[in-house]
Amino acid sequence: MKKPFFPVTLGLAASLLGGTALADGVTLHALMEDVPETTIIEKMLPEFEKETGIKVEFEKVGYGDMHDKLVAQLVSGQSYYNLLEVDFLWAGEFPAAGWLEELKPYAEKTDFDMSAFIPSTMDLLGNTEDSMPLVPMYNYSMGLIYRTDLLNDPDLKAAYKSETGQELEAPKTLEEYVQIAKFMKAQGKVNGAAMQGQKGDPNAMEFSNYLFSAGGDYLDADGKVVLASEAAETALGLYKDAINNAAQTGALSATLDDTMRLMCAGDAFSMVTYWWMLPQIDNAESCPNVAGKVALSVMPGGHGESGGWGWGIAKNVSQEEKDAAWKFITWVQSKDVAVARAMEGHAPVRSDVYTNADVLAKYPFYKDAMAVVESGKSFPIFTYSAQYEDTLGTQVSLAASGDATIADALAAADSGLTDLMNK
Repeated sequence: MKKPFFPVTLGLAASLLGGTALADGVTLHALMEDVPETTIIEKMLPEFEKETGIKVEFEKVGYGDMHDKLVAQLVSGQSYYNLLEVDFLWAGEFPAAGWLEELKPYAEKTDFDMSAFIPSTMDLLGNTEDSMPLVPMYNYSMGLIYRTDLLNDPDLKAAYKSETGQELEAPKTLEEYVQIAKFMKAQGKVNGAAMQGQKGDPNAMEFSNYLFSAGGDYLDADGKVVLASEAAETALGLYKDAINNAAQTGALSATLDDTMRLMCAGDAFSMVTYWWMLPQIDNAESCPNVAGKVALSVMPGGHGESGGWGWGIAKNVSQEEKDAAWKFITWVQSKDVAVARAMEGHAPVRSDVYTNADVLAKYPFYKDAMAVVESGKSFPIFTYSAQYEDTLGTQVSLAASGDATIADALAAADSGLTDLMNK
């Protein structure tokens, strides 16, 4: 692999940033989610240490343990974790609390080019023209994965045309998608949609795709809550229709793992999910029933839910550690390293990685993945984003089960968002 390019020397970086010269023996400690993305980077750490003399140690834990472990350190006199992996759901909370080093001066003074980062991945982490608390790390934007063999089945095509007067093809709108999913459940001998309707993060993220696809949003350009809208009523109505008439039995309590199993087994036509689930499903060894029969697209309607992680630097650590952490961030997010990560299955945040010839030769679907990432829209990013997932998830679940009207559920979700944003 070609060695990564460093914008400035270690000594120059330190002098520019007002710190002491970086010396061999600096150790960075990062609390990392125990997922394949972390493993990909972890295997490359010896290369970074050889290049810089800076050692990086990853402590891998499950997602549910990360937030509290990080906060305990960030509120202390000095954080053990000096290099931070931050979920977008915390990208409002952490800067507001004053826990993160402002990174814009580091990028400017070391000439680290941020132009290749896809704008949606920057916006997702609360970055603005004036502030950059986090540098995009990897993304988990959502799109639609569907079965091409079922769309092209002659008998199903004829039956759909007879029933609807329309051609059976990839849906262009959310209404078309739900209609096709319901048809597949009735005629295709599979579940029309593998849905993750469990209350909380699963259904809040899944519903967000419906909301954005229907033209709705959580906030307007001025940050005002606009959830309770005609578009949202359409979205929630279609979500309820899908979960009751197209999804698998028990969808209201299902998680991502449940949907993956259904899709892999060939028991579902489609799933609204993270784009990087495609290679896992399109795998002849692990999913032989559907490998070669699936495709990825942007959510019908043009926008899906955007998600991702960012790199940050703890405020309460020494300048030497901050300089070392920035050196690592510029290395791991450089084009060469990002391409090498992509060749191992990385979910990139740089546009030049998605268009790299070697990456596309190995993963042709990255072209479609880039469209998913570019068009992604964000869940509200503020201090209480994670709490709002539970508020929204509760109301979506009540509406989907028929225990609340669509209008009442949206009014409550709208009010809950307003209240949390005003805290």
